[in-house]
Formats: sequence, structure tokens, C-alpha cells
Amino acid sequence: MFRFFDLPVLRTARLGPSMLRITFASPAGFLSGGRDQRFKLFFPHPHQDRPVMPDVPDDDWFAAWRALDPAERAVMRTFTVRAQRPGEVDVDFALHGDLGPASRWASRARPGARLLALGPTAPDSGGVEFAPPASAQAILIAGDESALPAIGGNLESLPSGASAHVYVQISHEDDRQDDLPGHVTWLVRHRDEPLLDAVRNAPAVDYAWLAGEAATVRDLRRHLVRDRGMPRTAVEFMGYWRRGSTEETLLTETLAGGTPHTPDD
Repeated sequence: MFRFFDLPVLRTARLGPSMLRITFASPAGFLSGGRDQRFKLFFPHPHQDRPVMPDVPDDDWFAAWRALDPAERAVMRTFTVRAQRPGEVDVDFALHGDLGPASRWASRARPGARLLALGPTAPDSGGVEFAPPASAQAILIAGDESALPAIGGNLESLPSGASAHVYVQISHEDDRQDDLPGHVTWLVRHRDEPLLDAVRNAPAVDYAWLAGEAATVRDLRRHLVRDRGMPRTAVEFMGYWRRGSTEETLLTETLAGGTPHTPDD
């Protein structure tokens, strides 16, 4: 189950040139399932102080939100709960200037600013994909900076006795997060270090979790399933974003019968 929560900003911390952590006050009832727990954040437009949402019951929000003027209704984006503590929840933002509403808002956020969230109300509410079987001894985790918050949560939730081979593509060397548990291979984009090449050279694994740009994730999955012969059920994959598309575009495609968030063969 998910419901709406008001999230006020407590503090912000720069993690690197492209990454910003915002700590929100976590209201009672917001209960993350850990790992790669995803949820929705709603952002105001530049001319607004607060996100505009319809005044309807939580269960009826989507149709009413869609009916609002797109230039006025809150901008919806999907994020990961990086960590939750009593009274606090961390959300990490990949910054790219004013090129997107979430990056624009986050780069200007100060204590006291507020967002609206559609968040989980129980650890098993849904929105968690990282679920390696207890028998998995070797796990592959791969993604770009958009997947870094989920990768951090996944690494902190590895099954006992399992090892992880982790590959993360980042924009800048200083975006490395060396406090993540285990060994991470960092691939800096301007050095022409493709994520696919790194995964092709990775050791054999029992389970894989892939997330990031949709076309890249599709290619990674194809390699693991077609070239390595991994069972499809052993590869979790999520297209967190798609080059040249906004979440509004992906949502429209989904409603029209497409599957942009889970690119397939």
C-alpha cells in the first residue's frame, strides 16, 4: 500500500559533482522496504511554491491528477529511498543543472522546503525488485548514477555469505561513493569506459540486478540471457530513464500499452 506524505527538507549534503543527498523529515507511517525501494515524488513548477495536486482521496489521485493542466499539476518523478532512520529519510538526486524539474528543484532546496510523496506504508508495500535467492553466492549489480541510491541499498541487504560484483558508470571521478560496502568498479563516462564492456568481462554469477538508462539495461540483459545463458528469472532489470524521454513520455506510452520501464527483448 502507498499513500501521500508531506516531506519537509531537514538538510542537504553534496556527495559529489553530480550527486546530492536530501534528508527529509520522515512522517509517521512512511515505511521503506529497504534495498531498491522506489516511490513517487511530486515537484512544483518554477512559478509555484508547492506542488499542485487534486483535492481527492488518495485512492483516486491518478485520474484526477491526469485531468489537471500539465503546466500546473505537480511534476511526478520516481525515486529510491536511500536510507531511513527514525524521523528521517534520505533521497539521493543525480544533478544535471536545470535540464529536469527534479534536478532544478533539488539544486535549490533548503531546509523547510517541502515536497509531496506517494510512499510505502509497510515494508512489503511493493516497489522493491532486488530479491536474490538465498542460494545465490555470486551477484552482479550494474547501473549508472541514477541507480546509485538503489545500489547502495542493495549492497547493504546482501544475503549472508553472498559476494557482489558491482559496476557503476558515473559522470565524474569525484562522484565515487567509497563508503559503499564491498568492492565497486567505477566507470567514468568521459574515459570511454562502457558499462556493457565491464559486464561482459565480469565473472559468472547466479543472480543479476541491472538499472539505469533503458537501452543500456536492455543490452546488459541480452548479454546475460543470450550470451551467458542465465535464466531470465535470475536477471532483474529496470529502465530508470530513457535517453531523450521524460517520465511523462514514458507514462503516456505505458498507458497506451507500452512497457518503457521494463525494456524487453
